[in-house]
Amino acid sequence: MPELMTRDEFRTALEDAIRGKSANKAPFSVAWASGKLSRAHLARWAENHYHYVGPFADYLGHVYARMPAQYQEAKDFLLANMYEEEIGGDRHTDLLIRFAEACGTTRARVKDPDNMSASTLGLQSWCYSVAMREDPIVAVAALVVGLESQVPSIYRKQTPTLREKYRFTDEEVEFFDLHIVSDEIHGERGYQIVLEHADTPELQQRCLKICEVGAQMRLLYTTALYYDYVAKDIPLSELAQIDRAVTEVARELAHA
Repeated sequence: MPELMTRDEFRTALEDAIRGKSANKAPFSVAWASGKLSRAHLARWAENHYHYVGPFADYLGHVYARMPAQYQEAKDFLLANMYEEEIGGDRHTDLLIRFAEACGTTRARVKDPDNMSASTLGLQSWCYSVAMREDPIVAVAALVVGLESQVPSIYRKQTPTLREKYRFTDEEVEFFDLHIVSDEIHGERGYQIVLEHADTPELQQRCLKICEVGAQMRLLYTTALYYDYVAKDIPLSELAQIDRAVTEVARELAHA
């Protein structure tokens, strides 16, 4: 039976649970960061990403409703996060749609659930399931630590390419700039909530496992975008010359 870890030990274990499973390793991410995607490929990303991040306030709302009343700082964080997503300035999904339209698609196509892939639906469904069924602290570990805390590192690699290669304007890429800053703050707050309230060995282990699964879910979702929309145009062999991680992902999927 595992023993209760100290905060420092637990923090390191949480980071290790995510490390090596970042969506930066996905072929789609490598193609994006290296400027090989077309605007049509990016439009397909936006049409899918809307259905993953669009309900994020809904996911957090389910967690908020079940969070113990005595965990007031955790409830406040969830409420503030929902506010930022929906009404704290520009609605985040509207910024995503602005980018999508700059890529050549339409608001109607982005909002149509028929335009998301089965893998995107799987990620969305997993998020809803976690939010509604898991212990609230475990759910924070999954949604905020396992998923949201990854965003700044992903977008820091992708956003410069959007400006330099694709010549998007600052207004068109505001969605990415905003999340580089906000999700770094959110991710750290999520870590602190989990470190504070996962106060038994069993709860710590559940948080570690779901962080690992959450990171894998995002990696698989992003990898599926490559196979669904890009593989016919850019072979893996071409991307593997750019980033060894692509070869590793392909090998892992072949043995899954």
